[in-house]
Amino acid sequence: MALKACTTIRTSTGSSSGLGSLTIIMGYFLRLLQLLSTCVAFSLVAGVSTLQVAAGNWSMFVWCFCFIVTLIILIVELCGLQPRLHLSWDGFLITSASCATFLCLSGSIVFATACIQLLPHSPFGDHAIAVTAFSSLASVAYATEVVWTCARSGEFSCSVLTLPGLLHRLEIFVACIIFAFISSPHLYVHQPALEWCVAVYSLCFLLSAVTLLLNWYNWDNRLPVPVPLVHLGLTLLSTLLYASAVVLWPLYQFNREFGGQPQRSSDVSCRDKLSSYVCTWDQRLAVAVLTAVNLLVYVVDLVDLARRCFYQLLRLCTRPPGSLLLSVEASSPSSVVL
Repeated sequence: MALKACTTIRTSTGSSSGLGSLTIIMGYFLRLLQLLSTCVAFSLVAGVSTLQVAAGNWSMFVWCFCFIVTLIILIVELCGLQPRLHLSWDGFLITSASCATFLCLSGSIVFATACIQLLPHSPFGDHAIAVTAFSSLASVAYATEVVWTCARSGEFSCSVLTLPGLLHRLEIFVACIIFAFISSPHLYVHQPALEWCVAVYSLCFLLSAVTLLLNWYNWDNRLPVPVPLVHLGLTLLSTLLYASAVVLWPLYQFNREFGGQPQRSSDVSCRDKLSSYVCTWDQRLAVAVLTAVNLLVYVVDLVDLARRCFYQLLRLCTRPPGSLLLSVEASSPSSVVL
């Protein structure tokens, strides 16, 4: 019997060691694939001035940012510094990979859309196709990391796969697409109201980053109010800010009385042959539509958060006084998952 127990222990230890080795190999493979794809996409664009114009500031920033963040994560893992960071490492990996997925996907969409007008007129069509392919490959690699990390940690119901998590990532993704279209300052520098809209997009993006930080760290015992109420307040503030932007941006971009251009034909840039696909007027329209879409997402997110907080409060009020403290402790740790 002792021999059988020893054999069982060796078998379980060997299987755990094999699983750990597979996890390490898979993690390094995904890191190297992400680094390779983002680096190649950036290098191909940096070597051709025509593609730099097509990529714009947003796509170049996306590839550089994702490359740097992935490199930092790889260095932390190689040095074994995860225990020294007071955060959930798997949660950080899931959040960073999901954001990088949306960032690279937005960069691929923006670059591919801009290159449609360059392919018939430029000899660098093969370079443009390769850049789009490597950027899309980076999106797939980051998405694979999200699924792999959730499956490896046994948290199939991780925040990315829940409705609040999907809504939160969708808000960030739409904001990234908006940043891509407003990367040219001439779209908004002439009107203070339009500059306010850009400030709204930036502030709401930062509020989303704050929400992610609240999920990474255990802030339940450090804040004077419960974390779900903080999430609710930040989402409410973002909803109100986007409501102002959804009114001001179309008003000052398409109303002639406020200096806007109501028709596409009135925009000089749309008459250019090379700008016949995506001109300045199209960018303004895209921002207006995306602002309305993101406002709708924020409203749905706000309603879902309010519903969750209401049911939690209702459960606390209906419980006996003796179990009130236990209920607060049980429901406090980010019960509103984002």
